[in-house]
Amino acid sequence: MSAVVARIGKPHGLRGEVTVQVHTDNPDERFATGAQFATEPDRGVLTIVGTRVHQGVWLLQFDEVPDRTAAEALRGTRLVVDEDEDDDEDAWYAEELVGVEVRDPAGTAIGEIVALHVRPAQDLLEVRLLDGRTGLVPFVEEIVPEVVLGGAEGDEAEPEEAEGGQYVVVDAPPGLFDLES
Repeated sequence: MSAVVARIGKPHGLRGEVTVQVHTDNPDERFATGAQFATEPDRGVLTIVGTRVHQGVWLLQFDEVPDRTAAEALRGTRLVVDEDEDDDEDAWYAEELVGVEVRDPAGTAIGEIVALHVRPAQDLLEVRLLDGRTGLVPFVEEIVPEVVLGGAEGDEAEPEEAEGGQYVVVDAPPGLFDLES
């Protein structure tokens, strides 16, 4: 299975640079010169020859993309890696989290995850509560101490077959869900 590390946005300039929406916790290491990525949909392997951050936006340049026209053709393409090669055990992807039940520390269902917002400082889980309100939860260990997306460690069962199902525990500080999102 592959994991998305970035999604290519619009071209930047005339020499083939593209903006990317980052989906990795470690872009400095992930986007090192020479790094190669498979693409979805398949547009071949892309090799990074340059990176920079411009006004808070990551810009990548690929060896295979010589100009703006080629860069425009990549818009919407996802850069992916094989999850077996992904060494960040605490990394979660939107595809894994959306739709997962949210529980309080006592185990009571309080809602479900509707989105993962990747931000430079910290990621946020968007949670739809059982009463229909939504709230943003900082995706940090102090507030989200447990993420269960499968069986016990080493268990090969599919997540939906795992005992207790998939869930995320949110130990929300008082008033967190009373704030406007």
